[in-house]
Amino acid sequence: MTQSVLILAGTPTWETPFRDQLTDAYHIIKYTDTKGYVAHLADDHAALILVDGDQPDWHFWTTTPKTSPATRRIPIILVADSADVRDKALGAGADLALTPAELLEDLPRLVTDYARALDPATAEQLDCECHEDLPPLAVQAVEKFNAGEYYPQHDLFEEQWMHTTGPVRDLYRAVLQVGIAYFQITRGNHRGAIKMLLRSVQWFALLPDVCQGIDIKQLREDSLQVRAELERIKPEDIANFDRSLLKPVRMVEKG
Repeated sequence: MTQSVLILAGTPTWETPFRDQLTDAYHIIKYTDTKGYVAHLADDHAALILVDGDQPDWHFWTTTPKTSPATRRIPIILVADSADVRDKALGAGADLALTPAELLEDLPRLVTDYARALDPATAEQLDCECHEDLPPLAVQAVEKFNAGEYYPQHDLFEEQWMHTTGPVRDLYRAVLQVGIAYFQITRGNHRGAIKMLLRSVQWFALLPDVCQGIDIKQLREDSLQVRAELERIKPEDIANFDRSLLKPVRMVEKG
């Protein structure tokens, strides 16, 4: 099973005992550079952010993820000796504010309770649903996507998403957001395209490589290439974007 990713934001004095308790159970990544914060959180599939509240930049690390749909669902625990900072952090978007002693005293339970990840029952249900056939509405949506009709695919996938209650609904949300990103490219909206591609990452993260016949691994890689090219070019050059990168959804036949 893939380890959940924990983000340490800043340079906390409690980092060593934190790692000592959790390294075997979680993948821990430390952020000290604020550049590209939201994109890094999305790409690293962060399950929980722990902010060093004793540093002056704690407010940035705490509030920024809550401003983007790609990262706003990631829980944040701020850790600070200052009671004033802890109070302010709760108002700034932190889900929990603790002293270092409080964090380390109950660390495994806190991380288990707050880290955003699929529970075993939901993961098993998703696996079963991914082995089912793609529903008719979603089949139509894929056809529209592959024909370059990116806005109609959104409406079809959204309707399928609304009619689905199980965890596989994230499949439809992930693909439709890639389609809307491609639509934004055709409309010359550089910022909107990047925003939608970032938003799709959180839904792709919990899906297997193939789900209901859709090659998720390939679509994920294709969308990352598109985003990389968008980040390479200037917004004013969007009209010259290489549209050969807007590849169709690949379907995998069942063996």
